Amino acid sequence: MTRRQRRLTLIGAGVGVLALAAALVLSALRDSIVFFNSPTEIVEKQIAPGTRVRLGGLVKPGSLERGAELAVSFAVTDGNRDIRVAYRGLLPDLFREGQGVVAEGTVEPGGSFRADTILAKHDERYMPKEVADALKKQGHWKEGEGKAGGVPQGKAQ
Repeated sequence: MTRRQRRLTLIGAGVGVLALAAALVLSALRDSIVFFNSPTEIVEKQIAPGTRVRLGGLVKPGSLERGAELAVSFAVTDGNRDIRVAYRGLLPDLFREGQGVVAEGTVEPGGSFRADTILAKHDERYMPKEVADALKKQGHWKEGEGKAGGVPQGKAQ
């Protein structure tokens, strides 16, 4: 084997190893790359209890219950399904019923959700792009409620 053939073989093997490593990393991250899952997606995927995920949707009107010692319970909906969320702590100032929310936490046995972080929108017309896309996909998006893409209505993009 000539010197040039050995060099090309070595380069080809190196590229092959890098491609394999990249494929393994991307396949391992495939499920965690999602910004959030809607209630329908969590039910359909049958996510195992104890799995850490992000749940996104709208806070269902009339579902907010406040308990002792900063305990809060509410339902997150995408229009098709609701998931009950339990949270202990201070809610963001702009957290309200009927508004977009993303909760980070774990799925509990029985299908409920225990959140350790609650993220709310920053403006009365804002809706995170991912939440708006999920609502459009479910057929529950109303054009006048906000602007998808993370930009408040009336602002320059």
